[in-house]
Amino acid sequence: MIGIKINGQSLQVAAGTTVAAAVMTVQPGFRRSVTGEIRGPLCGMGICMECRVTLNGHPHERSCQTLCVPGMEVATDA
Repeated sequence: MIGIKINGQSLQVAAGTTVAAAVMTVQPGFRRSVTGEIRGPLCGMGICMECRVTLNGHPHERSCQTLCVPGMEVATDA
């Protein structure tokens, strides 16, 4: 198991888990649209950009294309 944090909440996930899958275990949304709607992964292959999160301080990272690593800090805008 790998320890990560999502919006400050500690979480243990299996090795090989994508960040998108980890986020979906704790909350339904990843970010908000310009009109305030909650958005989440749509394509799952890095094209739609709906799964964007901040990873270790780097904004706009595609969570569906990134595997969790020990100590990773994930922040969503939802």
